[in-house]
Amino acid sequence: MIDSVNILVIEDDEDINRLLCNIVSKSGYLAKSAYSGTEAMIYLDSGQWDMVLIDLMLPGLSGEDILKKVTKESNIPVIIISAKLETQSKINALRTGADDYITKPFDIEEVSARIDSCLRRYRDQSSMRLTNQITHKDMILDKNTKVVTVNGKELKLTAREYEILLLMMSSPNKVFSKANLFESVWNEKFYGDENTINVHLSNIRSKLAKANQDAEYIETVWGMGYKLKS
Repeated sequence: MIDSVNILVIEDDEDINRLLCNIVSKSGYLAKSAYSGTEAMIYLDSGQWDMVLIDLMLPGLSGEDILKKVTKESNIPVIIISAKLETQSKINALRTGADDYITKPFDIEEVSARIDSCLRRYRDQSSMRLTNQITHKDMILDKNTKVVTVNGKELKLTAREYEILLLMMSSPNKVFSKANLFESVWNEKFYGDENTINVHLSNIRSKLAKANQDAEYIETVWGMGYKLKS
């Protein structure tokens, strides 16, 4: 069981809220109750949640509005638990970003299984995202989005600059000659045109320096080439 998973249960009926919290707790997770849309917004703004269970018909603020807020501001899983049986309500919720839709009255074991399944998918996706990130110092390269951030700032890189950083970050201890870099990134034979590599490395270094002037990321190994600075 995982005891560090926090689930916000948004349901205005006290008995149903208590029942859902019991289901969550018996699965080994931590449950927090909210009995209105307004109360839920306070908890959403002030806490970190691994999942949200939402009833659509709530006082103060509708479940639909809360769903929009959650899916807009985060990628945490959301399960709708509602008495609304209309197909269009389900379609609207799923298209807005809900991961699952359970109708009332519900089966306790089914709710438990769906919570587990939804959390498992989320953890698998999170793990996949992390395995596709390469880091060096405060530089993070995401191979899925092809975005590089330094010191929390996104670098505006050209396609060639990105490929050069990807190559170097994939082998952080390797010294790359100019021929290595050119033939790997351009996929062409290197005939000694050093100016192309020099310009691209200079541009990359300049962008890195603007993002964090207190750190050095690429060093020149005289007579050999370039490598990431440890």
